[in-house]
Amino acid sequence: MNKIIGKENLSEKVVRFEVEAPLIAKSRKAGHFVILRVGKKGERVPYTIAEADPKKGTITLVIQRVGKSSEKVCQLEVGDYITDMVGPLGKATHIEHFGTVVCAGGGVGVAPMLPIIEAMKNAGNRVISVLAARSKELIILEDQVRRHSDEVIIMTDDGSYGEKGLITNGVEKVIQREKVDLCVTIGPAIMMKFVSLLTKKYEVPTVASLNTIMVDGTGMCGACRVTVGGKTRFVCIDGPEFDAHLVDFDEMLMRLKAYN
Repeated sequence: MNKIIGKENLSEKVVRFEVEAPLIAKSRKAGHFVILRVGKKGERVPYTIAEADPKKGTITLVIQRVGKSSEKVCQLEVGDYITDMVGPLGKATHIEHFGTVVCAGGGVGVAPMLPIIEAMKNAGNRVISVLAARSKELIILEDQVRRHSDEVIIMTDDGSYGEKGLITNGVEKVIQREKVDLCVTIGPAIMMKFVSLLTKKYEVPTVASLNTIMVDGTGMCGACRVTVGGKTRFVCIDGPEFDAHLVDFDEMLMRLKAYN
């Protein structure tokens, strides 16, 4: 069991937890995720590790209330315990000196993007972060992102903060003014699809962190399968990050509707 030692409401439906997990904190890298369960009959749900503190032995999870299982997690308070948690899972983000890296994060996708932004900056890259949400209240972790970015562009659908428009507007603005060597995108599947279509037009290499339905996290159940470059891949063990220009996003979007 893993004890919750910190809790913060980032917005009406998004909660930040600091959880005791010393072994995970010690071995976690940018891009890794965990699968947790609340209650002995609880659903296994994957969440990307937003931050880790090996000295304190803690990891940070940012969770959005979406359904019954995420609601159960978000109802936990400081001092409560997560029943089970396994990780770090998946493959770590490939970090090297690319040059100029655009990190496009939408909604709660900013949370898993944060460690990538930090790692890319530490590798000597010029990091331009583009954050997007429907409104100002849904922009999260802005201060932390600014700490590790050379520039931050904020886009809101309603224009209540930053610039009015979609995340693709912000990304295209950067591509049109300077050479971009890599784009990393994390957020809703439909958002990542259109970011990918945009960067493909400009021939900018792009990596997307996929958020498929996941059950066991070890590649056995096949629930998270996606088609990448015409081949079947499993997000839990082959990903979660893939060449965005090779991902069949239409198939992925269809499979994400399985529980509708």
